Amino acid sequence: MNDTIKKIALSGYISKGIVFSITGILAFLSAFNMGGRKAGKISIISYLEQQTLGSVIVVLLGVGLICYGIWRLIQGVNDPEGIGTDFKGLVKRISFSISGIIYFSLGLIAIAEAFGLFSIYNTGENSKEPLLNTSTRSLIFIIIGGALGIKAVYQFVKIYKGNFINNFDIQSVTSLNTRKYIKRMGYAGLLSRGIVTSIISYFFLSTGIDLNASSKQVKGTAEAFSFIQDQAYGKYLLGFVAAGLVCYGLFMFSTAAYRKYND
Repeated sequence: MNDTIKKIALSGYISKGIVFSITGILAFLSAFNMGGRKAGKISIISYLEQQTLGSVIVVLLGVGLICYGIWRLIQGVNDPEGIGTDFKGLVKRISFSISGIIYFSLGLIAIAEAFGLFSIYNTGENSKEPLLNTSTRSLIFIIIGGALGIKAVYQFVKIYKGNFINNFDIQSVTSLNTRKYIKRMGYAGLLSRGIVTSIISYFFLSTGIDLNASSKQVKGTAEAFSFIQDQAYGKYLLGFVAAGLVCYGLFMFSTAAYRKYND
């Protein structure tokens, strides 16, 4: 694998780590009424743009997210690491490709927002009616919900197997404490991602199944945080999940530093 692809992957992992770290920090602060906000990836872009030198930060982050999208697409299409073409390999490569498209699009949105090409929250009275009928939208929601459910299960399976560490050049990590740190960040991060993804999957499935719902609005990460906080001991549960997302961000930074690539 050439150095250019490795640099693209490294930039992508760093940017993904930034997004998850900020998401977790803001959610944690919100849980204990210390400021912050419950925000998904799109909202994080808007939040960063409001900071000092926000447009510059958002552009750099957008470029990094595009890099991550390109890296995932390379994994899915070119298969540089030999995942294979059996059923398991194809499913994995398709998921990489879908992830690549999502993060590539998110990067483009970030850059477009920074340059004022459009507003992320540009909604108003002139909003058009949905292009798809209720039944079609319900089917789409169910498909997306099912896919997210599978993704959530996959996070928990990775925790159970512990095989996420196989992607690391662990021999280059000479410090035993650093190895333990990477594993702990990975376990905590994957657990929180699995929980949040499970809740979002539930949102999509329940909305898709409810054919009589008056509106078919997409609920995402921010609503998942609110759902967690509304439970018994909600602020502690949200604090736990939010801390786990910060851990996932740190795990992405570790991935950027120590990931193993097949040459």
